[in-house]
Amino acid sequence: MTPNLLVAIPLLPLIAALIAGLAGRRIGRAASAGITILAVGISCALSLYVAKRIFVDGEPTWDGSVYTWLVTDGIRFQVGFLVDRLTALMMAVVTFVSFCVHVYTIGYMRDDDGFQRFFSYISLFTFSMLMLVMSNNLMQLFFGWEAVGVVSYLLIGFWFKRPSAIHANLKAFVVNRIGDFGFVLGIAGAVYFTNSLDYADLFALAPSLEFASFPLTSTTSVSGLTLISLSLFVGAMAKSAQVPLHVWLPDSMEGPTPISALIHAATMVTAGIFMVARMSPLFEYSEAALSFVLVIGATTAFFMGLLGVVNNDIKRVIAYSTLSQLGYMTVALGVSAYSAAIFHLMTHAFFKALLFLAAGSVIIAMHHEQDMRKMGGLAKYMPVTAATCWIGSLALVGTPFFSGFYSKDALIEAVGESHRWGATYAYWCVTAGVFITALYSFRLLFMTFHGKERFGTGQHADDHQGHGDDHGHGGPPHESPWVVTVPLIALAIPSIVIGYLTIGPLLFGGAFGDSIFVRGANDVIGALAHEYHGPVAFALHGLTALSTWLALAGALVAWYVYLRSPQTADRLAARFSGLYSLLVNKYYFDWVNEKLVAPFTRLVGRLLWKGGDQLLIDGAFVNGSAKFVDWAAARGRRIQTGYLYTYAFWMVIGLAVLLGWFLIRA
Repeated sequence: MTPNLLVAIPLLPLIAALIAGLAGRRIGRAASAGITILAVGISCALSLYVAKRIFVDGEPTWDGSVYTWLVTDGIRFQVGFLVDRLTALMMAVVTFVSFCVHVYTIGYMRDDDGFQRFFSYISLFTFSMLMLVMSNNLMQLFFGWEAVGVVSYLLIGFWFKRPSAIHANLKAFVVNRIGDFGFVLGIAGAVYFTNSLDYADLFALAPSLEFASFPLTSTTSVSGLTLISLSLFVGAMAKSAQVPLHVWLPDSMEGPTPISALIHAATMVTAGIFMVARMSPLFEYSEAALSFVLVIGATTAFFMGLLGVVNNDIKRVIAYSTLSQLGYMTVALGVSAYSAAIFHLMTHAFFKALLFLAAGSVIIAMHHEQDMRKMGGLAKYMPVTAATCWIGSLALVGTPFFSGFYSKDALIEAVGESHRWGATYAYWCVTAGVFITALYSFRLLFMTFHGKERFGTGQHADDHQGHGDDHGHGGPPHESPWVVTVPLIALAIPSIVIGYLTIGPLLFGGAFGDSIFVRGANDVIGALAHEYHGPVAFALHGLTALSTWLALAGALVAWYVYLRSPQTADRLAARFSGLYSLLVNKYYFDWVNEKLVAPFTRLVGRLLWKGGDQLLIDGAFVNGSAKFVDWAAARGRRIQTGYLYTYAFWMVIGLAVLLGWFLIRA
């Protein structure tokens, strides 16, 4: 691998984004789409080539700087790439999913007024995520981290004339700024102890920092690595939407469906999972930090999944599924099964992108109706969409031989193997979560594609009026065009086979090599490797596992409640009205934020504005200093009379003062 090859991979989407964004109106819609798709396609091909060189040919890790920005106090700020096995896998996943989304966007956004702008944004999103995963230093990691946040803000609020979209992107921006505060503290702590921004220096010094302490007061201190790890994870909690910083992710559905797929599958939310795996040499030396990660992930996995059971918006159900699956990945990180977390991240990227794009296909056919209660029986109108959505759902629930089964079951077994504090709680959360996942997944399938038809003709969702994105013109639903269905098929294939093909090398074959560090005492994946006898045996064993039976139970309950006896759902909601209200109101997180947190923060902000900014900074420092200079100048002008005798008088006075001073000191 050469630096030019590596630079081209993120640079191509950036150049395409600039062309589509700055010259989109001049070159037209087709050229904007063509340039960005071509650039991301080439980037994808190059990423797959790099993955082949790394995994198949056994080429060593490439770690080097391509540009030095500045050097200060011995700390180098530079652009550099670390391309190892972890990076190569992430590059391939990000670019492949992004390429599928780019092609799909032609069909979904074809009538939108912001067609060129949208292609510019999603191409810029791909560039930002690639810079994040390819970085070899904390400065570039932070750049990519913030860049995906900024572009997600632009994309969630893409339809900026809708108040709900503006509220959603502002919510995402604010919540992620809270996480970024912790993230910056973590980076600052790393630089404090190592005086370097480079991963290599940080990881090399990690063992010696195990017992280093950071002073909080003159008498108390905290473990340096624990403080750094927890601070970094706060950033991951916001970026990867872990409780309680999860509240922005469901609202991100206000953006167009292609960006929902990109955010939830391959970019943004996976950044936090990747970052913790990359920082495994730090987290491995802090049991407290890993236990915290474990408990947060388990809580998210179970309790966020429950919200998908009561939601009726097809995109939001899948969004809550993302929250839950991110919790599964975080649990794996918490038990030191980093490879299992990345493995599930990879399989999840394919079937979750598939589910979102399938939902988008349904939304197109339903003339932008997103309420599943107004669907039903769509399978006969949209056979390709229905079949691919079934494949994605079967992978999501962990059906044996599908990709999600291999990653999720291995993850659950790794948690069961761990003895870390919080592992028992996490095991029951992720195990019970299998039933919940199957329940909301099959609920979505049955309510959308099967049963009684609950739709009319000529619907038009008011949400999207005025944005040129209404593909429907009345009439019954019909299958989407090929630019929509081909990406669905392309994503359905790895949703079936990628787990079968890669579980051996990625989990039990040491494919990640030195890119992930696990201490011997924490190696739960190594303990499971002795019981692994190939993907077929793993799947056959899974047929008797508790998780498979729980998934089957969830499917049967969904069939009875939402297909066989639909009135049962209303009776259950009435009987358990308290629980139903709790879930419908999303555990009242939004109520607390809007009624308690927001007024308090506004009060603090107003005090800082009035007292700090206007009174102290503007009043005392800026305007006050100007007024003092004006006052002093006015007094000084009185001395400057222009008469020679006045100047002679003040010279004599000055000389007398100096002589008096010397006489006193003598």
